Amino acid sequence: MSNKFSHKMSRCEQCIVREFSSLKALGKDELVKMAECKTSMKIKKGEPIFTEGDHVNGVFCVREGVCKMTKLSANGKDQIVKLAKKGELLGQRSLISDEAANLSAVALEDMEVCFIPKSEILGFFDNNNKFSMNVMKTICGDLRDADDIMVNMAQKTVKERLAHTLLYLEENFGIGTDKAINIKLSREEIAGMIGTATESCIRLLSEFNKIGMISLDGKNIIITDRKALFKMAGSY
Repeated sequence: MSNKFSHKMSRCEQCIVREFSSLKALGKDELVKMAECKTSMKIKKGEPIFTEGDHVNGVFCVREGVCKMTKLSANGKDQIVKLAKKGELLGQRSLISDEAANLSAVALEDMEVCFIPKSEILGFFDNNNKFSMNVMKTICGDLRDADDIMVNMAQKTVKERLAHTLLYLEENFGIGTDKAINIKLSREEIAGMIGTATESCIRLLSEFNKIGMISLDGKNIIITDRKALFKMAGSY
């Protein structure tokens, strides 16, 4: 892995992304202490931050970029469980459960992340109840989302799951000046989110484009009929 490490990329007490995660509960002294022990790194597109089965021994804070959280299925394909963006923490559940990582985290674009050692995080747990509660709420939210994914996989058709996913991507990543969803995913990656073969995903996107719900331009996807897409998704 070609990660580039630096201990001086940022000062935690001045980093705005901490406001988007459990770290917002930490006081200035705790943030200064964290800055002294964290490791900052740059991750290239396509590189893993960690892999399913790794013992992470800490958490990663996403400073810039987006990564996909994937689970290797029985058929050898990666199921995308979540997309993690700026401000999110990775590896919290493994740290609390003291188990190997249950998912892999792979950069979808060039990223900057900070690694905070397990010993430091556990120290915050012992001394900061608000931080502990924030972490638990985040883990509970992830488990709720996992339940929703499981239900969608069991009860929704592939076409409904694709409509739901496109709405999710627009809601969470916004749109650019070209009106396209502001994250560029390959057809294989979209297929990995909805649990289908890449060929099926390509066919359905073409179908959505043909009936006017979306417009396609390479990796760019523009939602042109949101009402119809909501109807296709069933419940969102």
